[in-house]
Amino acid sequence: MKTVEDYIRTIPDFPEPGILFRDVTSILQDADGFRLAMQEMQKRIETVEFDVIAGAESRGFIFGAPLAYNLNKAFVPIRKKGKLPCETIEATYELEYGTAVIEIHKDAILPGQRVVIVDDLIATGGTIEAAIRLVEQLGGKVVKVLFLMELAGLEGRKKLAGYDVEAVVTYAGK
Repeated sequence: MKTVEDYIRTIPDFPEPGILFRDVTSILQDADGFRLAMQEMQKRIETVEFDVIAGAESRGFIFGAPLAYNLNKAFVPIRKKGKLPCETIEATYELEYGTAVIEIHKDAILPGQRVVIVDDLIATGGTIEAAIRLVEQLGGKVVKVLFLMELAGLEGRKKLAGYDVEAVVTYAGK
C-alpha cells in the first residue's frame, strides 16, 4: 500500500544547487495520491473540536477547503495583501529577502471560534505564525495547525511553539 510520501516528487537542485524540492503537485495530479493526502490530513483533525478551517494562500486553499467541506465546517481564506474585497486586518512576516503581508477579512473569525489552520508545507514557519496572529487578533483560538509536509531542518516549529502542530510527512532536512 502506498503512503503519501510515495506520491511526493523530489526534484534535486531546485530552486538552487543542493536543495531537494518536495513537489506537492505530483500528489494533486494523481487521484489516488490526492485522496490519500486528504484522508491522512482529515484523520489528524477528526477528533479536534473546532468551528473553522483557515487556509493560507494558495496551497492552504487546496487542502483546507476540501477538509472543511468533508467535515461540514466553514473555510476562511488567508490571502496575500490586496486580494480580499472587504475590510481586512493584516500581518507582516519575514521572507529570506524582505517581508510579505497576508490579510484576513475582519469578520472572517468570530470571537471564541476554534480554528484549525491548514497549509501544504511548514518550512521556516513565518507565514503560519502571521496567520495565527491574525486569527488571534480577531478573537479566535487556534486549536491545531496542520500541514501536509514539514521540512524539519528549517525549524519552523520553533516559531509555532505552544501550538498543536502536525504534519503528515516530515523530512529531516531542508
